[in-house]
Amino acid sequence: MSADQVAIATEGFRTDFEAVREQVSKAVVGQRDAIEQTLVCLFVGGHALLEGVPGIGKTLLVRSIAEAVDLKFGRVQFTPDLMPADITGTTVIDEHEDEQGRTTRGFRFQPGPVFSQILLADEINRATPKTQSALLEAMQEQSVTVGTTTHSLPSPFFVLATQNPVEQEGTYPLPEAQLDRFFFKLKVGYGTREELAEIVVRTTGANHATISPVLNAERLISHQQLVRQVPVAEHVRDYAIRCVLATHPKGMLSSGEFATPMVNQFVALGASPRAAQALMLAGKCHALLDGRASVAIEDIQKVALPALRHRVLLNFEASAEQIDTDAVVQNIVDTLSRDGG
Repeated sequence: MSADQVAIATEGFRTDFEAVREQVSKAVVGQRDAIEQTLVCLFVGGHALLEGVPGIGKTLLVRSIAEAVDLKFGRVQFTPDLMPADITGTTVIDEHEDEQGRTTRGFRFQPGPVFSQILLADEINRATPKTQSALLEAMQEQSVTVGTTTHSLPSPFFVLATQNPVEQEGTYPLPEAQLDRFFFKLKVGYGTREELAEIVVRTTGANHATISPVLNAERLISHQQLVRQVPVAEHVRDYAIRCVLATHPKGMLSSGEFATPMVNQFVALGASPRAAQALMLAGKCHALLDGRASVAIEDIQKVALPALRHRVLLNFEASAEQIDTDAVVQNIVDTLSRDGG
């Protein structure tokens, strides 16, 4: 694209991003960071895991985004008795009569709710690992295999999942393979005094927010393609790579060349290459939102927490010392050299 075309495409990207955010904000009070980072996932083609205590608007946020974009929406309420076929679909017997009145039978695939463009996986950690694994292929390859047949999912396809970090009764921790497929893990917290007052006014009054779709699938896919065309300087790319390598403690799997003392002490397993991909794509998205032609190190630092927090596995000592992954990632961001030295 020419410079003028890039400028027009960038302005269209920012306009559509703000339009979706404005529509979502009609229903969701506050939570500006959670809204923005969820939309970043949407505009780069990644999945998001929203974690927070009950009643703070996680599900409302997902539903509001689904209403603001003209995409097919599906929802699955995860429970311990949910089966994989309840998500992916199953093969059923199809019976019908022909013109001569003869009955014929055959098998027909009945698609499940995963065959949507935005899938809300509500309380995803309440399902068994067997059921959780039904999303692995869908999230990575955008397809579902039932029996010997592989079915393609519609494009674009997003999984927006929620989970409660406090209540552990009847829950199953997400396996590392599934966590790694989420582009971002976002922590949704409580609002301020003013925001809570606004929530009460909106939810106990007679008026209800009306969200209008402002973005369709075709335009969203074009924005995703634009994000991938944003150039990245070599030193910025190297910073993102070193940021990921810094999560690897010294041991059998890594030399720990870039690990901080905190990482070596508290981390059992570092982030995968998907983390570097997430840092780069999210950094490109933030560059476009700021109207810049290339990614800066500050863009990588801005998205380090949501991109890395769920990809770092801590050891027992970290649990004993009450150290969480956010503290480890922030330590990396605060200490990692910008020039590669």
